[in-house]
Amino acid sequence: MHLLIPYAFCSSEACATTLPTLKLAQLEKLLTRLAPDPLNTGDAFSLSPPHERALARALGLPLADGLIPWAARQALQNGLPGGAWAFITPCHWRVGSKHAAMGGRTLPAFSEQDSRRLLAAMQPYFAEDGIELHYWQPHCWLARSELFDGLATAALERVVGRDVQSWLPQGAQAVTVQRLQAEMQMLLYHHPLNDERAARSLPAVNSFWLSGTGTLNAAPTAGAEDPVIPTSLRDAALSEDWSAWAQAWRALDGQQCAALLAVLQRGEPVQLTLCGERNALVFRNTTQTFFQGLRQRFATQSPNTFLEQL
Repeated sequence: MHLLIPYAFCSSEACATTLPTLKLAQLEKLLTRLAPDPLNTGDAFSLSPPHERALARALGLPLADGLIPWAARQALQNGLPGGAWAFITPCHWRVGSKHAAMGGRTLPAFSEQDSRRLLAAMQPYFAEDGIELHYWQPHCWLARSELFDGLATAALERVVGRDVQSWLPQGAQAVTVQRLQAEMQMLLYHHPLNDERAARSLPAVNSFWLSGTGTLNAAPTAGAEDPVIPTSLRDAALSEDWSAWAQAWRALDGQQCAALLAVLQRGEPVQLTLCGERNALVFRNTTQTFFQGLRQRFATQSPNTFLEQL
């Protein structure tokens, strides 16, 4: 069993203040029984966040920053052909006088019907540039084009609440994307759906975000069971709701961490991956003597010491 926890810690001062209030008994027990790998280091400005890198490693996917082929993997799982794919996420940009900031990770009250209406309106413009659009979910479509082969893009989570300009794709291939974003802003400004959303006091759909780019022609050979990935910490962290983040950690500790501990106590192999905004730490159970295990338990640092490294 592999438990992979995104946003186990964040670099904000409010998160650092919240952390000491947590008592994570099951996590503490796990850390006294598991051995850490060397810290998997990164930085807060990488296009692919640590939990994406950790998941890609577990699934046997390419690890180049901004080029983990998540969309291509999803396309193959949906029975679509391999090749270069991307995710297209309809989104709201909060436009100011000097910059535009990404709104929430998902649009509120955005139904499948709404999503398909916009896809139908936008598809001809994408087709002119040789990009095929395929509906997948209301908040995320699949797009296929050779344009996405080698075009590094930032995960949507990296951009939430931030100036989009700093995270837009770069290079010659990105020119087409930037032009399409400008065209879609004009198209969406006049789309009836946004009039309907305005009447309901909902944020307009005024742009799209490109992510998950890369090429994959066949799914990696199936290996171990896919990791268990709770999302409650991520949702709270992206909303900067640190009270909810602490509550989510307590629930996670009592449920998923307790379940992993039970598997460990049965003598089965387990892996725990803790991810922050910069780094990731992997813990495993290893074969060791009774006295080695005893020394490890007494030498293990507190959970907070590990979390603060993320």
